[in-house]
Amino acid sequence: MATAGGGLGALGAGEAVAAARALSLPAEAYGNDPNIEMIWAMKAYQHAEVYFNLISSVDPKFLKLTKVEDQIYAEFRKSFGDLKIDVLDPEELKSEPAKAKWRPFCMQFDGIVEDFNYGTLLRLDCTKGYTEENTIFVTRIQFFAVEIARNREGYNNDVYNHAMEIKSSAAETGVSA
Repeated sequence: MATAGGGLGALGAGEAVAAARALSLPAEAYGNDPNIEMIWAMKAYQHAEVYFNLISSVDPKFLKLTKVEDQIYAEFRKSFGDLKIDVLDPEELKSEPAKAKWRPFCMQFDGIVEDFNYGTLLRLDCTKGYTEENTIFVTRIQFFAVEIARNREGYNNDVYNHAMEIKSSAAETGVSA
């Protein structure tokens, strides 16, 4: 995923500092400022890009996303034991009944997981990358819950294995991946 022509990578040092300062102010200070919404979207995209690069280069079963990963996973599977996580149904995350079930799960991590309710991008189909049609906007704790489960249960192995096949094939042909 390249950020050519835009994204946080296009910001200069001064602009990045200004963006960071702006993001530290309370939301009430802005109303519906489209510039702030764009900065948040770029931050969410950058997070998604870093995460996808991680699961493409490190065997997901060895990834540790947070210090309280065991607690998140246990509570997630206790609350959402039947949730199909390989290909998520947006209704299971965004419908009113789903929100009623997710809200108590998420709130238990207030004060435990930093920025637990920040907006984050989540892939719907774990075998695919972050594209407009394969991405949904969720809270950070929902992202952690689903991705920790995907890593532990082997669903993110396809991304890692595919990246390793490309790397191996490139090495065999002498082309850099």
